[in-house]
Amino acid sequence: MFRFLKQILRISLMRRFMTSVRDDGLRVALAKLRAYSAMRWNGSSHTSLTHEPAPVHMPDDRYLQGIWAQLAHGEAFHVDAPMLNQNRRSIALIGDLNLPQCRKYRVEQLAAFWQAQGVSCDYSHYQDLPRATRLLSQATHLIEYRLQSTPLTEMLRYEARRLRLPILYDIDDPLFSIAAYETYGNMQALDPWMKVHFLSEAPKYLAMMNGADMLSMSTPGLADHASQLSVRPVHVRRNFADEDTLRDGARAMQSERLDDGLFRVAFASGSQGHEVDFKTILPAIEAFVSGAADRRLMLLGHFDLNHLPQIVADRTEVVPFSDYDAYLEALSRADCAVMPLADDLFNRCKSAVRVIDASSVGVPSIVGQVGDLAQMVEQGKTGFVADTIEDWQQGLAALYRDRRFAADMGRAARETLEKRWSAQPEDHIISPELLEWING
Repeated sequence: MFRFLKQILRISLMRRFMTSVRDDGLRVALAKLRAYSAMRWNGSSHTSLTHEPAPVHMPDDRYLQGIWAQLAHGEAFHVDAPMLNQNRRSIALIGDLNLPQCRKYRVEQLAAFWQAQGVSCDYSHYQDLPRATRLLSQATHLIEYRLQSTPLTEMLRYEARRLRLPILYDIDDPLFSIAAYETYGNMQALDPWMKVHFLSEAPKYLAMMNGADMLSMSTPGLADHASQLSVRPVHVRRNFADEDTLRDGARAMQSERLDDGLFRVAFASGSQGHEVDFKTILPAIEAFVSGAADRRLMLLGHFDLNHLPQIVADRTEVVPFSDYDAYLEALSRADCAVMPLADDLFNRCKSAVRVIDASSVGVPSIVGQVGDLAQMVEQGKTGFVADTIEDWQQGLAALYRDRRFAADMGRAARETLEKRWSAQPEDHIISPELLEWING
């Protein structure tokens, strides 16, 4: 029993549980914990790691001690010349890979992007130490994604410095910002102790950022905020539509659609607390949905229906949180998607991944001015950018009034996604300085 409890109460697993509570809610996180505990009790478990992080007799953060000792005694500890002096480029991307959306947009698609530029790039979860250290030994550059300062991550960084690798730190949420967390409206959906936990973790992310050579952020708003807390050079690498997204979106568009005459307005929520965002446009949604019997609100993911007026709740279709393919298939059945964000510091840093999702399945978007979403919408062509409640109402009314116009707008959104917001080394996708960091 003692050994079982020791396995379950590891710090790494507790951090993973905290992340699941924040993004999936306490009920889902507890269900995952129960399932994992049962598997461990029965002698098996699923893991995102390819190998055991380290021999059981050795703490993870001492994994490299033996290697370092041998190198030091053999007078081979220091590298005479960094590998980037050779005529090749190879990126080791080491990060926290536990969140599927983050892994997709900031890790997997970035690896494919660099490979398309002729640069070798491979990635590892930071706890998969055999893989992570192997990638470091072969790399000319290191990208750290969404890591906080811990003895384990500091050990990996020490090895990178020993190998004289340039280090870029990448992040897509203001996890480093106490100010952003303190004023983030969506935190109201979490237990107060969870907020305390996230606030206590913020300095650890900032410490990791400030130990890198350069920072990469997912939006201009996040880059501006990071510049307030770090003196490191900050640049932007936006999320984009990779080949998998375009292919999966096209497949979802080909799925059979029930022609029942209903007009569906989709709102996607991948984590807890987005009722706060939706509330900002609730008057427009209530007026629209209650205005005709053939109008429906489609909620995809997490949402507490108790936040809706009864007339809206009665005309709401709920699609539970699922995998990405099922999410895109459900989204493709909508006639438009709405993406409101409450105006707070955290949301001003948000990227336009929901616009990417909707555009990939040919659905037009109505967005607000908060965050980076409006940059990916061409007013009146691929969607609408709304400033006021009246703007939201007018956008919904225009699409409902002319469904052919709505369908044409969705097709234009898809075409624009392919041409402008796909993987390409252009300034609006990736800052030139990041390209120079690799090639220079």
